[in-house]
Amino acid sequence: MKKMHLEPAAFLLLLYISAILIGTLLLKLPVSELAPLSWMDALFTATSAFTVTGLAVVDTGLEFTIYGELVILMLIQMGGLGIMSFAVIVFVMLGKRIGIKQRIVIQQALGQLHFGGVVKLVRNLLLFSIAIEWVVACFMAIKWVPEYGFVKGMYYSFFHAVSAFNNAGFGLWPDNMSQYAGSAIITIGITSLIILGGLGFTVLLDLYEHRSFWKWSLHTKIMVIATAALNVIAFIAFYLLEHANSGTIGDKPFIDQLLASWFQGVTTRTAGFNSVDIGELNSQTAFFMMMLMFIGAGSGSTAGGIKLTTFVVMAAAMITYIQGKKDIHLFRRTIRPEYVMRVLSITMIAFFTIIAGTFALNVVEDLPFLPLMFEAVSAFATVGLSMNLTPSLSDPGKFIVILLMITGKVGPLSIAYMFAKRGGDPHYKYPSEDVLTG
Repeated sequence: MKKMHLEPAAFLLLLYISAILIGTLLLKLPVSELAPLSWMDALFTATSAFTVTGLAVVDTGLEFTIYGELVILMLIQMGGLGIMSFAVIVFVMLGKRIGIKQRIVIQQALGQLHFGGVVKLVRNLLLFSIAIEWVVACFMAIKWVPEYGFVKGMYYSFFHAVSAFNNAGFGLWPDNMSQYAGSAIITIGITSLIILGGLGFTVLLDLYEHRSFWKWSLHTKIMVIATAALNVIAFIAFYLLEHANSGTIGDKPFIDQLLASWFQGVTTRTAGFNSVDIGELNSQTAFFMMMLMFIGAGSGSTAGGIKLTTFVVMAAAMITYIQGKKDIHLFRRTIRPEYVMRVLSITMIAFFTIIAGTFALNVVEDLPFLPLMFEAVSAFATVGLSMNLTPSLSDPGKFIVILLMITGKVGPLSIAYMFAKRGGDPHYKYPSEDVLTG
């Protein structure tokens, strides 16, 4: 009998779908529900948790038992750190050898350029993730333990630490983090985890091993500088656009306005927590946030979007062309043309995926255009912010959002690879001819 061979991306997609279906079954168990949950809502919640998106059709803290919340937490951790990461640890504990095919799948799951050293990376990734989640959970417990008691306060701290580091955005309150918009402890704790998770594991490892800027890899340099720049820009822009809006931060004290602006500026590209009512945003703020969500965070991180490095290379290519130069240079390094082609492909596929998702949602939902587009961008970028739209979606609308979340998690380019007929360059070339552009 002929064996069926799956491409790594196809195997990864199959693995993700299997994990989501198992999560759906676990959430449908009576021990998980405080109120009856439809199969579609269970599937949506499992998908949102595993893809570390954070969109919610039901209130997590009110609709699920502790067991159900722990299932969601397990899906978040597995989705954020990679289901293959957990499989590697089990294989190593059982004394099994990790083959080349498995290493290639791990490489794609973690967004690495090479599959050498991925097992060591997985081990360091898990140890660091658990350590940083516990450290920041204990920091946030300073606020929540006195408020809720030791057991409940520590549970809330750990749940939100895991959700934040994995850029999931799931909260246990109906207003997410709005009631803590003025808390410096919660703002610092959550945003620190979001930034660390959004940088990516290879960046964190590089920062740990090399203390000098000039010894960092090009990827690390781009990620650190671009992350800092975008966070500051997002913080200032959010404050300027919303400081007079009484529906969001306009009625808050000045310090609370700054804290909420920083929180929302950081979380928009990656996590999806909200400390203000997203449904009350000015339209220009919502559009600006969609651009941030589309960009996303780091490759190999827990975040989505086209990725920050993709955006930087695309911007560098544009500037290089305008300046009339041939080679793209970043930090005394040259970007090869094939990477520019990859960047262009990722961006265009992502753009058309969002356009298709927005169009489909507008067909099946009788709702305003801007919130629907916001929902589509948020789902594809696995961010999880919503203009109070998600619970009101119909089942067809929820299914469209589910497809967008899975596509964003696997990566549009990886899915395109699965259906494209691929082969090497032909041994001949056609005559060249210019076309009119611009």
